[in-house]
Amino acid sequence: MPSNRPQEFFVQWHLTERCNLRCQHCYQTGGKTEELSRAEIRAVLTEISEMLQTWTETYQIEFSPSLNITGGEPFLRADLLPVLGEMAAAGYGVYLLTNGTLIDGRRAARLADLGVKGVQVSIEGPEEVHDSIRGAGSFAACRRGIAHLLAAGLKVTLNATLSEINVANFRDMGEIAAALGVHRLGFSRLVPSGRGLGLVDRMIGRERLRETYEAIFALPVNGVEIVTGDPVASQMLKATGSGDGGPIATGGCAAGISGLTILPDGTVTPCRRLAVPLGNVRKDSLREIWADSAVLAQLRDRRQYKGRCGTCPRWAHCRGCRAIAYAHSLARGRADLLADDPQCFIGN
Repeated sequence: MPSNRPQEFFVQWHLTERCNLRCQHCYQTGGKTEELSRAEIRAVLTEISEMLQTWTETYQIEFSPSLNITGGEPFLRADLLPVLGEMAAAGYGVYLLTNGTLIDGRRAARLADLGVKGVQVSIEGPEEVHDSIRGAGSFAACRRGIAHLLAAGLKVTLNATLSEINVANFRDMGEIAAALGVHRLGFSRLVPSGRGLGLVDRMIGRERLRETYEAIFALPVNGVEIVTGDPVASQMLKATGSGDGGPIATGGCAAGISGLTILPDGTVTPCRRLAVPLGNVRKDSLREIWADSAVLAQLRDRRQYKGRCGTCPRWAHCRGCRAIAYAHSLARGRADLLADDPQCFIGN
């Protein structure tokens, strides 16, 4: 780990499973859960802070911790704003992921006052495409929410989930981002789990995905940064070469490497889209989960990866998307956490 800059460590925290939309591609099911109380949230925040402090003292590594807060739709939790305030006051970089439909001027201004560093709003294409995926009227409501966020001075990222339903509209997304005046436009891939399981056959093929990302990264969108959290796509932005074939992960898929996810009932998973439980914060220590989880140990061990991912010279920087690999294998009747990423187009 580099010693001259802070090491990132993030927690993706789902405060609620409740949502006001029913998106076709959602990796969640929308089922009811017993949500963590304010006191329980506060206790987990303290535990995370103490864990990182111990790591700093033990390993002499400075950390830059962040919390990605989402749902469901996080604004359906009545105490969202005071919870965000406590998180920011505890020294975390706080980011909010939302569908944008419930944001008015007052809420946007409050987010800015609390020091929220950025807001990601989901968008799936032009109005007719977006509404066909997320529900009638959701595009107009989302657009109003984005306008309120920008007026409050917040940094806004739009993010689209690519599938065969909307992949032909990626250029439209660039035009929408520029017209709205947002700061960044991001793209991710469909994970065929939850309600999204019904779209497993609408996943984009490897070659079309390669062509799409090449075109996306070449989009002439003035003033809008094109970004992606997709570990496969991110390889296209790195210098070409054989890569590092070593056994230590230094980037790419974050599962088991640089963060954890906490679900509304306290269940801990490696990633927000990888539904493999590691424990529960109501009874388990996060520090022990991070150190002792057999699942996380697998994710960190190159020798256990299958097929092309196991032999790829870019393993340390990529490892494919573990959520997509797992969900796709499960949909095909052979659940495998370490299977190939079925859409990987990066040559070995």
